Amino acid sequence: MKRLFVFIWLLASIQSAYGQRHEHETMDIEQVIGEIFAIQDEDINYTEMYEALLSSYANPLDLNTATLEELRSLYILSEKQILEFEDYRTRYGPLLSIYELQAIPSFNVSTAKRLLHFTHIVSSGLTKGAHPFLQRVLKEENNYLLLRYERTLEEKRGFSPIDSSSTTRYKGSPDQWYARFRVSHTNDFSLGLTTEKDAGEQLILDPKTKRYGNDFYSFHLQLKNRGKLKNVILGDFQLQSGQGLIFGSGFNIGKGAETITTTRRVNSGIRPYTALQESHFFRGAAITAKVSNNVTMTTLYSRINQDAVIQTDEVSAEFVSTIRTSGFHRTTSEISAKDQLMEQNAGVSVTYQKNRLMLGANYLFTRYSIPMIRNTTLISQNEFAGKDNMVYGTFFNYAVDNYTFFGEIARSASGGHGIVTGLLAPLSKKVESALLFRNYSKAFHSFYGNGFGELNRNNNERGWYWGIKYTHDEHISLSAYFDSFTFDWIRSSALAPSQGHEYLLRLNYSIRKHTRFYFQYRRQSKARNATNEDLTGNIPVTVQGVKDNYLVNLEHKVSNHFSFKSRIQWSSFTLSNPSTQGFVLIQDVNANVKNWRISGRMALFETDDFDNRQYAFERDVLYLFSIPALNGKGIRNYFMLQYKLSRNVDFWLKYSRTHFRNAKTIGSGLEEINGSKRTVIRLQTRLRF
Repeated sequence: MKRLFVFIWLLASIQSAYGQRHEHETMDIEQVIGEIFAIQDEDINYTEMYEALLSSYANPLDLNTATLEELRSLYILSEKQILEFEDYRTRYGPLLSIYELQAIPSFNVSTAKRLLHFTHIVSSGLTKGAHPFLQRVLKEENNYLLLRYERTLEEKRGFSPIDSSSTTRYKGSPDQWYARFRVSHTNDFSLGLTTEKDAGEQLILDPKTKRYGNDFYSFHLQLKNRGKLKNVILGDFQLQSGQGLIFGSGFNIGKGAETITTTRRVNSGIRPYTALQESHFFRGAAITAKVSNNVTMTTLYSRINQDAVIQTDEVSAEFVSTIRTSGFHRTTSEISAKDQLMEQNAGVSVTYQKNRLMLGANYLFTRYSIPMIRNTTLISQNEFAGKDNMVYGTFFNYAVDNYTFFGEIARSASGGHGIVTGLLAPLSKKVESALLFRNYSKAFHSFYGNGFGELNRNNNERGWYWGIKYTHDEHISLSAYFDSFTFDWIRSSALAPSQGHEYLLRLNYSIRKHTRFYFQYRRQSKARNATNEDLTGNIPVTVQGVKDNYLVNLEHKVSNHFSFKSRIQWSSFTLSNPSTQGFVLIQDVNANVKNWRISGRMALFETDDFDNRQYAFERDVLYLFSIPALNGKGIRNYFMLQYKLSRNVDFWLKYSRTHFRNAKTIGSGLEEINGSKRTVIRLQTRLRF
């Protein structure tokens, strides 16, 4: 009875705070991305993370059945909040409403609002229907067909007539097509098909070159909770297990404004692959089975063709030197490399969990149809070579008294190792901290790993990370991190062993209910190859490059129909010569009027060089992540219109233009445009059945 009275009081207080809402409210994707993807540069695979974010939104977790790992995968709750939530659910049983979360000491209205995007409460028995599978698929309301068209209006060199300077041109039209169908039901099934043709690729049926209409196809069928079979996927999928040293595909953010929760990888298991990147996923079958009350085991087999150029040595033996991951098949050379290398993977992941202790082991074997032989340069000395690779390891996670210890250790067939271990610890009611150590040897080879680190591959790196977050109240928070790293072997950008560090400071302030402000400063110091002026003889020389980034952002919601965002960000870069600078001024305006959503931006930018290029997320059509790099001098603006014709039909139109001052050409090679303007138009529709 006491719990009922508490719940009624909380429901009244939260509803008075921000009004009556649906259990799964509409998400402001720009705000969420601004909080999670605070550091925006070219080293992060935003598309894959964006897909995972929208997938979590479209398939919200049931708070009454969600596991600790599923809650961690949202990167919304602190470890203390997750553990207190588990204690509350264990003590009182299933939640009556998401508003009941405020009865948990470490939760507040702001936390409950953020969870509304990705969670809901499902009444008992509603998770899976009793009808046959095909009937459930046909009657499922959570479905959509997405159709998208895109084109750059200015002519690129790859589409121009052949001239005396070059005879290479794109084979296809400048039109880009994309289609996706998906139908799913939380904790029951998911069925999806995606297909795409990039600009420059042909729409052609040619089995000799392994082209069948559109250039890329992806399919998956997922079934969940079939007795002891907890998860089954046929088609394209990814696997996240341990700390990502062996299986690291999925929503892995790394360093950013969220300095605590994103340092630890989550053991989220297998999930369908729905992104458009044509690499770094498995194609085959995966099964997660419950072996006992405390043990689950995932097994997988994958067979996928990769792009590569087949070469022959002096005795006519075939080999490849690298795998192409761009996914483009526009020119004769790109088409000839399509699907030339067959890759097979077989793996297993076993997890033991009892209370707050998790132990596990991972194993992955990879075989190529043609051996990989690297070139003889010094930088390639520790790269993988041969046909077979094996990587195996163990991981753990243990929570006690709101302290969480985690880690993973792995070893590849080459003898290289990878180690990552860390601690999440509350220092007080308002202060959280994270500490992480990693050590990836230069000969550690893990093709599907994505552990925490500075580089985009887990090798040739060791370092310490420390993060801290202070939450004064619902309006003010301060977060910071410091990361120190060392590279014991050479890299392409630094031809000598080197070291560096990085730190970030971010202040968030909600001035009023509808006004948000934040300031962010980031410094990165990393060794770079010296310029010609700094060289002494033929000995490689590295110089410490230092980049400072500043960002000031103000967002204000005038009413339910109108909002704006003002942003200024600038940077400086120092290598050995005098510092160079860059900046961008951004003004966004957004309006919602009945069935119309209108967004616009004006951005003025100026940079001295490529090292000061500016990145800023901008709104785009659904399921497309846009973060253009602004370099040089000019103006970028866009206008986007969304119209909801009915409950089942939506339309999007986006027009964007970048005007570079005093530029005679834009881009290079076959992407070169004669002129100073680049204009892109994008059309999309979503149909629900």
